[in-house]
Amino acid sequence: MATADVVSEEPIKNIGWRVTFAGMGVNLALGILYTWSVISKGIPDAWNWSEAAKSLPYAIACLVFSIVMVPAGRLQDRIGPRLVASIGGVLVGLGMVLASLTTSVIGYVVGFGVLAGAGIGFGYASATPPAVKWFPAAKTGLIAGIVVSGFGLASVYAAPLAKYLVGAIGLEKAMLALGALFFVVVVGLAQLLRPPHKALQFAKGPGNVGSMKAEHAAGPPAKKEEFTPREMLRTTPFYVLWFMYACGAGAGLMIIAKLAAIAKQQAGLEPGFLLVAVLAVGNGAGRVIAGILSDKMGRKRILFMCFGAQAVMVVLLSMARVNTVLATMAVMIPLSALIGANYGANLALFPSIIKDYYGLKNFGVNYGLVFTAWGVGGFMLALLAGKIYDATKSFSYAYYGASGLLILAAAAVFFVKSPYHKVSATRID
Repeated sequence: MATADVVSEEPIKNIGWRVTFAGMGVNLALGILYTWSVISKGIPDAWNWSEAAKSLPYAIACLVFSIVMVPAGRLQDRIGPRLVASIGGVLVGLGMVLASLTTSVIGYVVGFGVLAGAGIGFGYASATPPAVKWFPAAKTGLIAGIVVSGFGLASVYAAPLAKYLVGAIGLEKAMLALGALFFVVVVGLAQLLRPPHKALQFAKGPGNVGSMKAEHAAGPPAKKEEFTPREMLRTTPFYVLWFMYACGAGAGLMIIAKLAAIAKQQAGLEPGFLLVAVLAVGNGAGRVIAGILSDKMGRKRILFMCFGAQAVMVVLLSMARVNTVLATMAVMIPLSALIGANYGANLALFPSIIKDYYGLKNFGVNYGLVFTAWGVGGFMLALLAGKIYDATKSFSYAYYGASGLLILAAAAVFFVKSPYHKVSATRID
């Protein structure tokens, strides 16, 4: 008697790339988070917000985003990505609309910080898992890098778009328009997210989903190692990786949150949104490049290189004060791109290593637990940068603190060991 798990012997349609680019598109919309430095710069002086207050909605959004990744990841694992990503689109839209109706700090904290932050978490948690499940292990870094590159690249269009809208129709109407736009885009693209059927697995060899057969036709499955969230929390690598992620993400998010203000404070540069867009290009490209290199050279080696390079770049940015505006821009543009690339590498490397170490079955919730480090790091360093500036009228101490944490993260790479022996086409160590 046939069962529901039996599928045709014919190769099934390969929709892996469709799912991958749909996930990338979802992240392109959700990356509105990275335009906060432009949005906060557009807050009128009449609202009487301090620099620390301008950091708060963004810091809360980072924290809520990361916390929501845990339940959102579990839901994605259980009910699939389409509904979970759709919930994310609804929440982002509602949060932006709510923020458009207020001029208070608390209103932006609830709208942009809590609601939009939660929506970003639901959407982001649903974009990568279905994509990586369509491809063999040797392509994990590449696929994860492509999907998450959308989040980093978002500022390329969103920063100038946000600046234009704020200048043309005011901040309140700009937030309303952006909320409506991202609601439509995220909910629409969410309908294209679909993981492969559980009855399917990869045939041996370097093929893709087009070569997958029914489970009974592919021979005995290869030995797999899968960790439940509770089991993962009992392993030492989880905590080392969490610390490294908090340092790497926190340093990058601090710069992203304050880049427009940094440009103005250090060199009197008004077109700070250009640096935000340049950083976004580096952010997106760094995710793809790091993913590809980690598939070939190993995740830990690339992590070490990125942490070390980022520590140097952050210090160099603090020294980017040249006599003329043009010369300062010539220095800050490549530094912004490189800082974006090294930060973006985290978003490709950490999901890849969690999948490598702890398996795909509970990937959504397992990565969500690790991703809380992203939120804690972003919350603490972004808020700290604002407070330090209010006290000293300089971001210098924030730079040096972030650089020190990055050096510690680079050293911690040597303490990361696989929680089990796994034979894989992808080099981890």
